[in-house]
Amino acid sequence: MHPWPASPRRRPSGKLPPIRCAVSALSALALAACSSAPQAPPTPRRTTNNWSPAPAYNSCLADLGNKEATFTPLPDQYFGAGCSNIQTVKLLSVRGDYSALGITNLGPVTCRLADAFAGWARYGVDRAARQILGSQLVRIETMGSYSCRNVAGSDHRSGHATASAIDVSGFVLADGRRVSVLGQWNAGTPQEREFLRVIHTSACRRFGMVLGPDYNAAHRNHFHVEAVDSHFCR
Repeated sequence: MHPWPASPRRRPSGKLPPIRCAVSALSALALAACSSAPQAPPTPRRTTNNWSPAPAYNSCLADLGNKEATFTPLPDQYFGAGCSNIQTVKLLSVRGDYSALGITNLGPVTCRLADAFAGWARYGVDRAARQILGSQLVRIETMGSYSCRNVAGSDHRSGHATASAIDVSGFVLADGRRVSVLGQWNAGTPQEREFLRVIHTSACRRFGMVLGPDYNAAHRNHFHVEAVDSHFCR
């Protein structure tokens, strides 16, 4: 029997069943490296009891289920001041070529971002790990997703403020090795450095914005991947 759930279906009550539950603690210190210090999120101005009815969201949920990801759809929340969680999911794991891939420290993410992340994890990261490092991927480590804050040094809201961005910090392989952006981007073995650059390039094909160590010092320890219509890769 297939171990991953089918696409979530709406019940008459308007609530969707959780698909699996496993939540890791958010590393506030690591998350702050991506931009200015996180601000305490304001009290929600309005929280709906129903899930977003937009056809695009329902289609995205179905596609994410077809990718055999483990996730729970979340209700829309509006926090004010440009911060919100709209059409989001709690993404717990994604499918690799041979097994599920765990994800750490991840909060709400838009379904659009989760869908792109699931494809990148399987076809970009897991396959690159096997081809370049000789071992399959078992876990992706992140510094989090949603955070009501601005881009560092600006008055513009970060993609994190709408759960549209994830900060990816490291990768754990089946043979026990851990490849981190901070530790191996410049100082790793030739194979580790190649792996990180290959998956960075792969991310640029799936996300509208990708920032890494070559962008600035604030991103020396992670890849910032964001679902946005424009395209910027550095």
